[in-house]
Amino acid sequence: MGRGSYSAADWNKLKNSKGITESSTADDIFSGNKVNEKYLPQFINVRESRDSEDSPESTPIIIGFDSTGSMGYLAAEIAKNSLNKTATMILEKRPVTDPHIMCAAFTSPNSSLQYPSLQVTQFEADIRVVEQLLEFTLCGGNPYSYDSLVWYFALKHTSTDCNEKHGRKGFIFCIGDEVCDGGKDDILTPTYIKAVYNDDVEKGYRTADLFRQASEKYNIFHIITGSRPREAYMTWEKVVPGINMVVPSEKIEYLAEVMISVMQFVGGMTKEETVSQWSGEARNVVEEALTTLGTDMPIDSDDKQGFFSKLFK
Repeated sequence: MGRGSYSAADWNKLKNSKGITESSTADDIFSGNKVNEKYLPQFINVRESRDSEDSPESTPIIIGFDSTGSMGYLAAEIAKNSLNKTATMILEKRPVTDPHIMCAAFTSPNSSLQYPSLQVTQFEADIRVVEQLLEFTLCGGNPYSYDSLVWYFALKHTSTDCNEKHGRKGFIFCIGDEVCDGGKDDILTPTYIKAVYNDDVEKGYRTADLFRQASEKYNIFHIITGSRPREAYMTWEKVVPGINMVVPSEKIEYLAEVMISVMQFVGGMTKEETVSQWSGEARNVVEEALTTLGTDMPIDSDDKQGFFSKLFK
């Protein structure tokens, strides 16, 4: 997938047809949607991002988000604003070539199939990614942010020309408000993998190991929001240090600017250069988010403890 090109005019037309306004809530946008099998991994063999005449140098970008009730505001923000802003800013600022965007909504893995643990769109280069996102259902609950569900799908169920033909990595951004699934729960079990993806495996995946494997195909980042960023940040840094950023829930409207800046930083811009392109509150949010990127010093070091105190004052 990945033909066509994105247009803000198409987004405005779709938004108007769906009656989506700035005051629309997650319930307004998603409530009443039934679980659709075409977005469930157990019914998907592979999602493809392929070069085409429209996208000769395709770059896959996966935007995953916690879809539980407490994160309804995040789902609404992505549907109303951030996805459109990200697509249009990529075309304007060109941090990557020919973006193919996939959206993924995750809750917690479950073997009873009471609710979908993961939903994924196709990789799309045009308005179809938003159309598919708006067909997701929000449900479930989770004690952790299960980015690992998205990472496993990306590792085992995506095929991209970016990586396979050109030797380049795509991007994964996962956004959530929960702590990392550490300790005894730090594993995606064979039972969960069978239930969620219909894959038969002998061994499960610990989060850090899965991150390392998926990182061979994608540049992976985790964005923390919600009411307890310090607690969440500390747990994520213990497992996958240096990839974690904080965007306060009241500043979530600047999510697109943060993701664009990260892609630019990976592409060779300095943090100072990425921050200086923004103004006002967007600049402040990007600067604070990028402060933690790459700070992979030991979690219990004196320097890092001092860093935490300044960051979460």
